[in-house]
Amino acid sequence: MPNIVVIGTQWGDEGKGRIVDLIAERVDVVARYQGGSNAGHTIVTNDKTLVLHHIPSGILREGKLSVIGNGVVVDPKVLLEEIEKIKSHGYRVDEENLKLSDSAHIVMPYHKEIDLAREERMGSSKIGTTGRGIGPVYEDKAARRGIRFSDLINPEGFSVRLRSILEERNLYITRVLGRSALEFEKIYEEYIIYGNKLRMFITDTSKVLNDAISQGKSVLFEGAQGALLDVDFGTYPYVTSSSAGAGGACIGTGVSPTKIDLVMGVAKAYTTRVGEGPFPSEISGDLGIRLRELGGEYGSTTGRPRRCGWFDSVALRYSSMINAVSGLAITKLDVLSSLDKIKICVGYRYKGELLTEFPSNTEILKHCEPVYEELDGWREELRDLKNLSSLPPSARAYLERIEETTGVPIWILSLGPSREKVIFLRDIFS
Repeated sequence: MPNIVVIGTQWGDEGKGRIVDLIAERVDVVARYQGGSNAGHTIVTNDKTLVLHHIPSGILREGKLSVIGNGVVVDPKVLLEEIEKIKSHGYRVDEENLKLSDSAHIVMPYHKEIDLAREERMGSSKIGTTGRGIGPVYEDKAARRGIRFSDLINPEGFSVRLRSILEERNLYITRVLGRSALEFEKIYEEYIIYGNKLRMFITDTSKVLNDAISQGKSVLFEGAQGALLDVDFGTYPYVTSSSAGAGGACIGTGVSPTKIDLVMGVAKAYTTRVGEGPFPSEISGDLGIRLRELGGEYGSTTGRPRRCGWFDSVALRYSSMINAVSGLAITKLDVLSSLDKIKICVGYRYKGELLTEFPSNTEILKHCEPVYEELDGWREELRDLKNLSSLPPSARAYLERIEETTGVPIWILSLGPSREKVIFLRDIFS
């Protein structure tokens, strides 16, 4: 059985959680490898909607092991709330089906304080973060002043480490950001309780995953955000703070790249982006608003409206190149059903020059104008269709053009939010 990485190939919100949930039925382990509570993976089952922030989407499949890897930064309060919410929907969550890396870093109150204060100070130049402390905790991780779950379950060591780090962080919060200092005792007492409640899940997850692979079990690696938000390869500085591409699966779990068999890329049939940053194929005016309403394009984590645009094959070719995407899962094709004409961005025009490659320079990308191909739309409802041949000819032509302009085959087609609204064009396990 193959070990599969599922990534977003756009700026996030592509529907990764839904695709992971579908594939999870046929794997043994699902491991989340980066990001934090800034992610929101939405899954609809039995007319119930669940939004997962830390826990892999495979938790909703009976008999599957879910792993939160070392690359994920975890807000323990949010994680505990998430566990209770999943249980309230009738699903099992215990130490047998959920494992949490002892090396995962913890989001602390001062991370959120710093995140919000920085965004306020930057004003119109803000990055557009979720305000959940994700950037600052990754910053502390790189600066070697982070707190991990192995620290949290050692009360004496946690006390010493927290006191030292908080003293330095409070200087920054008060003298640079102009905010009030945070209290040691309040944070310590609160987080010790979190540690005790989560202790049963905490273990060396890199060993758990490598042992599973050695035993012939299949692992699905679940990414958060999207490749164009990757801290190294995204539209920097308008990116997330972690490795959102396929390479992050190895960094964030301790599993060798030689053990990865294929990369499944997820893309919407159009493009969206939340927050600031360049977006060449963005649709302005009434049509952009209409597409947002048709697709329900509001952030599952923050509720912020998403910016909407046409499918960008230039950006997706780039994502596919840096992640060696084997096949695509196209989501939300049904949303386009009411449009008479549909466009695909096939190039950019910059200072009179036609660009067919995605610029690594964000300043260039900001001033790129999209070059479009226009295709016929369709009016037929797609959600109840069961195979590719039953799609309207213009919808099939649109999908074919996506394959041609990106160079990546489409393997899965999603036509609605629930599990049964999907067409598999290829068995990825064969």
